[in-house]
Amino acid sequence: MRIFKSKNIQPLTDNELIAEYKRKGDNTLVGELYKRYSHLVYGVCLKYLKNEEESKDAVLQIFENLLEDLKKHDIANFKSWLHSVARNHCLMFLRRQQTKQKRVNEYEATYEHEETFAAPFAVHEKEENEVKLTKLEEALTHLKEEQRVCIELFFLEEKCYSEVADITGYEIKKVKSYIQNGKRNLANIMSA
Repeated sequence: MRIFKSKNIQPLTDNELIAEYKRKGDNTLVGELYKRYSHLVYGVCLKYLKNEEESKDAVLQIFENLLEDLKKHDIANFKSWLHSVARNHCLMFLRRQQTKQKRVNEYEATYEHEETFAAPFAVHEKEENEVKLTKLEEALTHLKEEQRVCIELFFLEEKCYSEVADITGYEIKKVKSYIQNGKRNLANIMSA
């Protein structure tokens, strides 16, 4: 494995760093991406988590995950892809925190009023929905970037086709195609 010196990698573009990392597996290359973007990822995390320590931890987790994620994905625009990864990481973290708190609250409520027979079933249904949401979030990471971005904008951010086209720069026909193919691919991933 060739070790790169800082001077050698600073002039490389993000895509060149990623390509070299995929070829060589040298973590120094991801370290350069960390230097370039950790402050931006921290800003995204702080916006969602509203806690400095949790945001710092999230940045480290995100970049640690990049060591594997960069090998799996073809990334056209690293900065926007990383922003989506950071946002999704924070949303998943918040959802897990909410779920933990809801479980505690529901548990307390259930045993406070033991005569409520249906309460444990409602808790179980919510847990199943949470598992499905987590599985969906994981499946989104396996889509091609174009499909993932279009699906997130269309379904999660509730943008219309023309807004998705404006944001991404794709033609409307392409946006519709990416969404349709992405939905089909998501269904295949989820059923696997």
